[in-house]
Amino acid sequence: MSDKSGIVDFAKELAKLEIEILSTGGTAKLLKESGVNAIDVSEVTGFPECLDGRVKTLHPVVHGGILAIRDNQAHQKTLEELKITLIDLVIINLYPFKETILKEGVTMEDAIENIDIGGPTMLRSAAKNHKFVTVVTDPKDYESVLEEIQEKGDTTFETRYDLALKVFQHTSHYDALIASYLGKDKDSFENVITVTYEKIQDLRYGENPHQKAVFYKEIGKQLGTLVEGIQLQGKELSFNNINDTNGALELLKEFEEPTVVAVKHTNPCGVASAANIYEAYNKAFEADPISIFGGIIAANEIIDGRTAEKMKNVFLEVVIAPDFTEEALSIFAGKKNLRLIKLADIKMKNAKALDMKKVAGGLLIQDVNSGLLDKTEVVTTAKPTEEDMEDLLFAFKIVKHVKSNAIVLVKNKQTLAVGPGQTSRIWALQNAIRNGEHNLEGSVLASDAFFPFSDCVEEAAKAGIRAIIQPGGSMNDEASIEACNETGIAMVFTGMRHFKH
Repeated sequence: MSDKSGIVDFAKELAKLEIEILSTGGTAKLLKESGVNAIDVSEVTGFPECLDGRVKTLHPVVHGGILAIRDNQAHQKTLEELKITLIDLVIINLYPFKETILKEGVTMEDAIENIDIGGPTMLRSAAKNHKFVTVVTDPKDYESVLEEIQEKGDTTFETRYDLALKVFQHTSHYDALIASYLGKDKDSFENVITVTYEKIQDLRYGENPHQKAVFYKEIGKQLGTLVEGIQLQGKELSFNNINDTNGALELLKEFEEPTVVAVKHTNPCGVASAANIYEAYNKAFEADPISIFGGIIAANEIIDGRTAEKMKNVFLEVVIAPDFTEEALSIFAGKKNLRLIKLADIKMKNAKALDMKKVAGGLLIQDVNSGLLDKTEVVTTAKPTEEDMEDLLFAFKIVKHVKSNAIVLVKNKQTLAVGPGQTSRIWALQNAIRNGEHNLEGSVLASDAFFPFSDCVEEAAKAGIRAIIQPGGSMNDEASIEACNETGIAMVFTGMRHFKH
């Protein structure tokens, strides 16, 4: 047993009930030193532990005693002939594989040596035969199991069933960890994929109050992700808080200069970069002072006092940043429900991560969208200025994270309008123009996919947009290029589409 907490007291109480105890290795030694008359398994099997302890319990005497069906006369006759004693209670926890692989500098050899073989085999044997056998793998269950045995002479079938289920959950998690670790350097998608997560918290509800929800995390260090964030104040994060904050983080990682991202319902509503985080926040707020209400703020630089002073004047759900100054924390302390999250490695990208989408009856898996563009090809007579190109690339980074069909309008590294989630691209542009409160003259436009018609160019010209960036690749590209040339708009093709569904 790797986790020996509580086992001595548990064993002592079992001994008082005249239950014979078998044990191995270090656990047997601990029990004997603690005054428990434990019998070494090798005395029962007649075979010593060997191969540095790799083989201890893999023996018919052990597994026969666990797996025999008690009300099967043929099984009982076989046990009698082979002089095998029944084993009614199995208490095991496994080699610490997870703890081993989480250590700094762990070698493959260390990891392999901490793959338990005999333990899972006994657990699975006992769990399979739970009609008759009680199996315990979690020290937290010692007390309740002991109480049942003391009161009733045995555990109930319901208890044995629940413990068996817990075993198979535990061993499948254990095996999935091993498979994940051994395959961590593989780049291709395997024919079979097994993923495992551990619960962080039960959530009050899901996307809506009538839906139940839980938050799980991947195993190991996930630097730069929300699961590594430290909540400094505020209410417990909700399902929507977590989902929206994750969306804000994904977009924020596109930028190196001081940047603030405001998100509402996973779509950015205000994004801006500036010389410092104070200016970036002011620009992000001014981009859409209406939609930011009840939104999420993500910043890639430390939040200082003057920035916090500005933020406190608007209702925000979450503010996440690499850190907060003492002055900022003092200011935010007056807004007790505001969730503040410190994420030290907020700029760290996760290029090897997978994007998973659950569908009814299946799972879609793809690489994360870590690319931005294949090229920057100017396809029009008009050429974008250096400032135009900076804004075009800024806008293209943002439109990549807006639900399709998506349009983003930008000027001076500040979003002026965002048109998300429309079934027609022209509608996305029209909504952005209609809903924006800014003068769009001299702004630039980014589209997540190509223009199938020239209508978007014509609409952009009416609004005073001076440059467009889009993937290109439509059979009708020439129509859009010609419309740009007629209206004096510069257009850049990137060769990379960014649908987000």
